[in-house]
Amino acid sequence: MQNPTEHPHIVVHSPALDGSRRVTEGPVTLGIASHLDDVVEILRLADLDRIEVEESDLIEWQGGGPDDWPGLSEHDTE
Repeated sequence: MQNPTEHPHIVVHSPALDGSRRVTEGPVTLGIASHLDDVVEILRLADLDRIEVEESDLIEWQGGGPDDWPGLSEHDTE
């Protein structure tokens, strides 16, 4: 049996109408992301920052990968 702290199952869900994507670990919603940087920050806050967001097999990307953020023309860095 796998230890969930060693092998978390993170899901970045399909984009909502506004382009945001829900990030979950199992049944728990960790946060809502509007950009890849948000996913990184959500995982950091959940103490999961050791995961390589764009390359990890521990993250399931639904409805598009880490570069798919429909409805968002650019990331606001302010």
